[in-house]
Amino acid sequence: MGEVKVGVEGKRLFEEFSAGYYGLCTIGGMLSAGTTHLAITPLDVLKVHMQVNPVKYHSISSGFSTLWKEQGPSSLWRGWSGKFFGYGVQAVKVRVQTQPHFAKGLADGFPKLYASEGLTGFYRGLYPLWGRNLPFSMVMFTTFEHSVDYIYCHVIQRRKEDCSRAQQLGVTCLAGYAAGAVGTILSNPADNIVSSLYNRKADTVLQAVKDIGLVNLFTRSLPIRMTLVGPVVTLQWFFYDTIKVLSGLPTSGGLRRGLEEAI
Repeated sequence: MGEVKVGVEGKRLFEEFSAGYYGLCTIGGMLSAGTTHLAITPLDVLKVHMQVNPVKYHSISSGFSTLWKEQGPSSLWRGWSGKFFGYGVQAVKVRVQTQPHFAKGLADGFPKLYASEGLTGFYRGLYPLWGRNLPFSMVMFTTFEHSVDYIYCHVIQRRKEDCSRAQQLGVTCLAGYAAGAVGTILSNPADNIVSSLYNRKADTVLQAVKDIGLVNLFTRSLPIRMTLVGPVVTLQWFFYDTIKVLSGLPTSGGLRRGLEEAI
């Protein structure tokens, strides 16, 4: 094992790319993703309502007001467990959020969905879900890496190793927001299709596209998703990198090379 480095990051708990390092990254990723998704459940509830009923929920402010008046404050937290545990439960989450009498949560929603639609009910929107998450993830990570590299090379003009912890985390937040914003725009059509299929507004992807309309695929719920995803991705990267920094590891992204080579 190589010498444990001590510098800006402090004494490391694990060497990079060791088994402990990957374990730490796994736990950090789970905590950062789960907690941030849970925190923005009210925005997610409104987003889904704006997608499936755009006439009634046509703006962020009026949408929140309508939900609060008609369904009460508890309606804003419907599907919170689905947000925390992830997309294996997307089909139940969307129904719980938009159909008040369907179920109270995952515990009663799972058996009810299985009884009414069988196993296929959980996978009705699987392909558009892939069409949303896979491109989003690829673009998000690519944008994040390039943004981090650009900020260090052309804005700060210092190597990451020569920056303080606060500076490194600041770069993480800027790059995280840029990554979330770009990924949101690309994935918006698939997100609208997913909500349409899970709420049985359409039976097929083609029908959903036809019903929503090409322009609306890209514009419907985009403002609320930009409000939602940008800060969420920023917080996810911030929490994740904070865990790494506190463990003595460098923040994510950026190539480790001399400034002369980068420029």
